[in-house]
Amino acid sequence: MTLLLVESNTTGTGRLFARSARDLGIEPVLVTADPSRYPYVALDGLRTELADTADRDAVLAAARRIAAVDPVRGVTSSSEYYIAVAAATSRALGLPGPREEAIRTCRDKAAQRRRLGEAGVPQPRYEVVRDVPGALAAASRIGFPVVLKPVQGSGSLGVRACADEEETTRHAAALAATRVNERGMAVPPDFLVEELLPGAEFSVEVFGGAAIVVVTKHLGEPPTFVETGHDVPAAVTSARAGLLRECAEHAVAALGLDWGAAHVELRLDTDRPAVVEVNPRLAGGMIPDLVRRVCGIDLVADQVRAAAGLAPAAADGPRAGAAAIRFLTAGHDAVLAGPELTDGLLGAVREVPGVVDAVLYAAAGSQVTRAIDFRGRLGHVIAEAASVPEAVHVAERGCDLLSRSLQAVPV
Repeated sequence: MTLLLVESNTTGTGRLFARSARDLGIEPVLVTADPSRYPYVALDGLRTELADTADRDAVLAAARRIAAVDPVRGVTSSSEYYIAVAAATSRALGLPGPREEAIRTCRDKAAQRRRLGEAGVPQPRYEVVRDVPGALAAASRIGFPVVLKPVQGSGSLGVRACADEEETTRHAAALAATRVNERGMAVPPDFLVEELLPGAEFSVEVFGGAAIVVVTKHLGEPPTFVETGHDVPAAVTSARAGLLRECAEHAVAALGLDWGAAHVELRLDTDRPAVVEVNPRLAGGMIPDLVRRVCGIDLVADQVRAAAGLAPAAADGPRAGAAAIRFLTAGHDAVLAGPELTDGLLGAVREVPGVVDAVLYAAAGSQVTRAIDFRGRLGHVIAEAASVPEAVHVAERGCDLLSRSLQAVPV
């Protein structure tokens, strides 16, 4: 019995999907165009099947080759770029999964905006454009500052706040010239010009159409939207948490996302929530790990169980009152110190009371630049505590200590 994973995250939850399948006694098979992209494949002895994963027919053919030898129990993906292909494959094989049309609507942020607007879901004013003149005209109508973003993307890639015409011209030209994404897949020519919503930013983690928990999101310095940390649960009143949960559930219902996980990003200005965007997948940024620690709900395992046609597991019960993660990023060009210093710092961080995980993603001695999207995150520290302020304090203390591994670039 096998579970097919169509590509994966390069870090984080992708590896956990495979482990969760094995915990269920199901063999995970990674369907991929390039197994070398994933270091954990060799480390975990993961079985792979080569296919052009940008081509739904090629993935379905690969699935049928595997099924001819070993029954396929389910098909899914931990990568936003491939969840539509995985959905199409699962449905073609008569297996559980989300509706492909709902996934494709959600993945196209212009189509998502239209559907949310039709359903009356609060969201920013926006226009869909495809060139610099169109972007400037839209920005003039909406009013600066505006946010420019591609209609398809992930991890804040290509998302930027623009304060004036000069910044809008520069970033619109860059988006209009983009033909492929980071995975080499063709992207549509359109992009969005949106109102920059006021208020603090949150996410609501949803499963099967129901809100699970509200998460506080921390962002780096503008004009980019790099996520620098998350807190679970969000430190807001129960009334405000209820508003966020209700808005998130309204959004996923409007989009037809009633199967599996969804990650809804919102801003809350006083008591007025609005949807930044809906992602038809599990959250990234280690949020599922924080949710497991605080809520006792393993969203990764539940997503794998759903793909295999199984009900979610019973919650284990919370391990901590709160959990927080902070990501190490560079504010300027730097060099990550050698292994002697980085290993020592990691050891010191792990000894901080309340720290439960500390990791560096970047190789010791590598040059790094200012983070402009998720790829600029260099490592993380996770802390558990009885309360959110305590967890935040510990995670920030650990991340500050880890930041000593960043050294000035030699002249």
